[in-house]
Amino acid sequence: MSDDLSQTFTAIVNQRRSLRGYLPQPVDQSTLEAVFACAQRAPSNCNTQPWQVHVVSGAKLEYLRQEMPGQFVAGKMSMDFPYDGSYEGVYKSRQYGAAAALYDAAGIARDDKAGRHEQFMRNFSFFGAPHVAFLFLPAPFGLREAADLGMYAQTLMLAMTAHGLGSCPQTALSFQVDLVREALAVDPSNKLLFGISFGYPDPDEPANRCVTERAALADTVTFHD
Repeated sequence: MSDDLSQTFTAIVNQRRSLRGYLPQPVDQSTLEAVFACAQRAPSNCNTQPWQVHVVSGAKLEYLRQEMPGQFVAGKMSMDFPYDGSYEGVYKSRQYGAAAALYDAAGIARDDKAGRHEQFMRNFSFFGAPHVAFLFLPAPFGLREAADLGMYAQTLMLAMTAHGLGSCPQTALSFQVDLVREALAVDPSNKLLFGISFGYPDPDEPANRCVTERAALADTVTFHD
């Protein structure tokens, strides 16, 4: 790899962050197709490419943006994969650190429960993004293929960054799969893992100033000779 290419890739990786505020300007179709075509180069076990992706914009997105917050508040939950959001030890510390960084950037005080709830609820309106991608795993694929879907998602978000777009992967968007599947006419054999809101970043959104820390290399990687 040339030095220029290495530096460009490193810059793209370092630039990618989970953004929570977007301009209403939609991404043109040619750019959408270029980004998702790039993501299609993601690796997968035996080249199975076990992902089904539904990219939602326009009227269907606005329908989901209107319906999802109210249904969540009303307790109408449906998920294909279990999620309890419970972590221990260093993983809990990292979770708390990420939350603190977000609330600090958004100007929400630690004891402002209403403000924190409002910030969380923005998940279900896609943080104002003009597009969202729902990532489905076809049955009967399981844990190993879910890892493939994760590699696809990272490739997709790096491609978005390279094209000047922001993104935010959201487990919360899998909490109402029945609503999503019905709105998009998705076959029940496709299981929703998570969603990614994306678009052009809003430079005036305070939450977009959030930068989360990363563990030291020695804490996560062991080199063996």
